[in-house]
Amino acid sequence: MNPPFVMFGHPHLVALAVTVMVPVALAVLARRDRGLDPVFRRGLAALLGCGWAAWYILFALRGWLTIYNGLPLNLCDWAAFVLILALLNPRQRTYELGYFWGLGGTVQGLATPDIRYEFPDAQFIFFFIEHGGIVAALLYLTLGTGMRPTWASLPRVILASFGYAGVAAAADWLLGTDYGFLRGKPENVSLLSLLAPWPWYIPELVAIGATSALIYYLPFALADLARRCPQASAPKT
Repeated sequence: MNPPFVMFGHPHLVALAVTVMVPVALAVLARRDRGLDPVFRRGLAALLGCGWAAWYILFALRGWLTIYNGLPLNLCDWAAFVLILALLNPRQRTYELGYFWGLGGTVQGLATPDIRYEFPDAQFIFFFIEHGGIVAALLYLTLGTGMRPTWASLPRVILASFGYAGVAAAADWLLGTDYGFLRGKPENVSLLSLLAPWPWYIPELVAIGATSALIYYLPFALADLARRCPQASAPKT
């Protein structure tokens, strides 16, 4: 049996580095040769889809699959789905949902994975293929294809996020599950560990989500401002 997972141990740090370095390298190559872009997008979509399916198959084979973790009602599941669509057929609406949901939900999961065993256990591998694949996909779409969120993305994503929360809350109420962590905090250490007890952390999550969306949009807002400033300060002739 493989050793237990160690947060920010060597395998964890390597997996995080690969998650960032691979899509950045692919983006550089795609910008040099646009013919590579469809190949990279389809490859990432296949990786993400296979990793998503393999995660559920692994849980089924190990007897871990239950109604509490077997439904695609985590935010990461929804982020994976819309990013697969965006990779196969780039569209602004699917991209922006994947961008904000991936950064808002999956990055936290990558930093504090809810897994038992260290590399090379299959749970470790498939966790980082699925969750790392989400971040790799949104990074590649942003850096490799030039897609980006806009100010109009923010209200659309916030509205869609409330829609997700409504679906997850309905499932939690009907089935007694905890998708979206709307009925309780995860057992592993995470950002939610720092928040108030249930249910008082729910409005805190809403505030954190809205703040996070603004932070994730900030680089694009600053870039737009930087482009406008030289034009505004240029001497008139």
